[in-house]
Amino acid sequence: MSERHNTIVCCFDPRSPRITAFNIHEWIYECLRIPEEKIRMIQINGARRHVYIKFTDGEYMNQIIQDTEGHVEYKHDNGETSQVQIEIAGMGTKKVRVANLPAEVKENEIKAHNTEKL
Repeated sequence: MSERHNTIVCCFDPRSPRITAFNIHEWIYECLRIPEEKIRMIQINGARRHVYIKFTDGEYMNQIIQDTEGHVEYKHDNGETSQVQIEIAGMGTKKVRVANLPAEVKENEIKAHNTEKL
């Protein structure tokens, strides 16, 4: 299993107006004040309103989280402001559906069997 290293996720309010990729890039530069050379990659998940920022080193990532205390404001083009939560990105939990599995097989049996294979 792989993990996200040196990556933060910026969680925008899902009720806020949509934000363009250009505006997100400008917000990263102007509000978070992250220099371009410190960023390895940016990934935008528009449906979930998440922006993943992968850094070249973990120390700078930790500094951003410390400086922002885990939240920042975003000012939309229409003047509305919304809170953006900033945290270290993890892999999270995924639900998996298994086809043709008898109903008698319990979820914890599948989990136990899966961990034996690892």
